[in-house]
Amino acid sequence: MDRKDIWIDFGLSGLTKWYGSIFELTPLEMAVEAAAWGEGAYAPTLREDAVRLLESPLPTRVIDILWCAAVRSKFDPDVRWMDGRDWLRQIVEVCEERIRRDVPRSVAHPQMSAWDPELRDAVLAEVRALASELDRATAGHPYYGVPEAVPSLERVVIEVDPDLGFRLFLRVLKAYLVPISESQHRRYRELGERFGYNEFVVDDGTLQVMPRGN
Repeated sequence: MDRKDIWIDFGLSGLTKWYGSIFELTPLEMAVEAAAWGEGAYAPTLREDAVRLLESPLPTRVIDILWCAAVRSKFDPDVRWMDGRDWLRQIVEVCEERIRRDVPRSVAHPQMSAWDPELRDAVLAEVRALASELDRATAGHPYYGVPEAVPSLERVVIEVDPDLGFRLFLRVLKAYLVPISESQHRRYRELGERFGYNEFVVDDGTLQVMPRGN
């Protein structure tokens, strides 16, 4: 299966979207449901993202910040429901169980272009272009405040994977309703094309595109 055939956000960024739309399941049950989506087609991409973060040099605090920002949940280092790396390990176990139990008929693989330095720099430029707005929306939120979201996203792009970093960046924009310009929207869609996404992965209707100076 080509990634363009996955018409919803996939991998770890896609899992964070479930947290904004399904409330009757526990986090682990939600991961199980996500891994089962599309007859198991979702499990490999979710496992891959989780493994990349789990094995990355990022501190656990950064992983916690990224998760909280993507699901729009207040970051409180003294009141955490789970250690970020422990959570990633549980996700990996869920996905591997799904893959063993019901190997999908076709598996979506990442495109090697995701590691292209030019793509990495392009994603990094987009994150930095919205740094002020992102910081105000996340760190400054009165109820769901998350500090250091911007540098944490930058570290994912630079140290882990620009593909995952771009999808998490989009998810934070959607979670906190950060307005973007039409030209930024156009650039995001172009980046999505280069990463091999279905168009609805970039914009599922929740990006806040505002007609303003470009």
